[in-house]
Amino acid sequence: MRLSPDAVRTLLTSVFPSDFIDDRARECGVVERNRDIDIRMLVWTLTVGFAVGGETRSIADYRRAYNAATNQSIAASSFYDRFTEQFEDLLTELLEHALDEVAVPHHVSPEFDRFRDVIAADATIFRLQQLLSEFEATHDDASGVMLYLVHNVTDQSVISDEITDETTHESTLFETGSWLRGRLFLLDLAFFKYRRFALIDENDGFFVSRLKKSSNPLITAAPRTLRGNSIDIEGKQVFDVVGDLRRQYIDVDVVVGFKRREYDETRSTDTKEFRVVGVRNEDTDDYHLYMTNLPRGEFFAAQIATLYRARWEVELLFRELKSRYGLENFDTSKAHIVKIQITAALLTLVVSRAILRVLVDHAEERGEDVSFPTERWATTFRSYAQLILMELADLYGLPPPNIPELLYQEAKQPSPGRKTLLEEVCSDLTANAGA
Repeated sequence: MRLSPDAVRTLLTSVFPSDFIDDRARECGVVERNRDIDIRMLVWTLTVGFAVGGETRSIADYRRAYNAATNQSIAASSFYDRFTEQFEDLLTELLEHALDEVAVPHHVSPEFDRFRDVIAADATIFRLQQLLSEFEATHDDASGVMLYLVHNVTDQSVISDEITDETTHESTLFETGSWLRGRLFLLDLAFFKYRRFALIDENDGFFVSRLKKSSNPLITAAPRTLRGNSIDIEGKQVFDVVGDLRRQYIDVDVVVGFKRREYDETRSTDTKEFRVVGVRNEDTDDYHLYMTNLPRGEFFAAQIATLYRARWEVELLFRELKSRYGLENFDTSKAHIVKIQITAALLTLVVSRAILRVLVDHAEERGEDVSFPTERWATTFRSYAQLILMELADLYGLPPPNIPELLYQEAKQPSPGRKTLLEEVCSDLTANAGA
């Protein structure tokens, strides 16, 4: 049983139907001054065409991808004029829509099924080649953009995103509330905060975090099987005793103190009991320590450490954006164009995951036990992105590309009076022939 040739474009046009793009474009004020540029294909060029091209990501790259798919030769100035703040708003709305529509079925350990979702929140920094006041960096003479993602590990999808400057601390972007219920959050040290852990727990969510060394919580209880004959660890602080232990695993209850959010100009103090587990690293002869509220009866220390490894998925996501899609290579003096390109990258990520869903479902229907490594998939998607764009153009009734004409228009010197080096040499030789 082979996949239908129409499977991909049918899926993509269900994510962003033509009328949906047109309606959102009108609402955002993306008004076409002429009919030379098809707004649907412009959106798809940024969504799929972001993966096309070399190491740079420039408007010229998008224009070439658009021209190749639509068999047009849009002038550079006309194409550039479409990259407005209103177009940024349109892409942002489309991204929000896509985040609700796309998910990839997961085939992971049954331990993951205990949770509504497994979530990894993290952020990464992109350096800009030009100084932009909107994107302040942590040091002078630089501009930095921070991209914050809330990544659904089990569905391989992005739940939410935030684009801000480098000086913003990513932990301030983590939202609490009822959405935490039933979800497991895998958090790195940047998000380590007792009050945050308490709010996750009080909203019936779960968390696993690396234990911050400066925290040093007080041990209130240890299972009998983990007590040593000569070391009584109850009533002591974790990092004061951990260096003296030689067990393979540590699993203790701890109490932590923290301040609640300010209310009526006062902040009350409170305490919570959590669990600290540790797994010995034989190579370094120390422990990897984690704080969690996962119940001891359901999750052993080794299982918690294994669960935490899934947080690497969000790191792979950032690596995919940077290494496969060249997200760091921005050279623009306009902040909204930076945001357009980052939003386009996220749209590319979401759309590529939508196509991946088709492949996963197809493999399941065929009863095949296959996997699709994310970075291998990103490389594959990038290789075929232009063909996908041309499939969409065909769906919209646009003619197939006249490749010789496109090559002619793109390769010729845009300034007729400018000569190549060889032409200048020949001209100078002729002028100096009698000297």
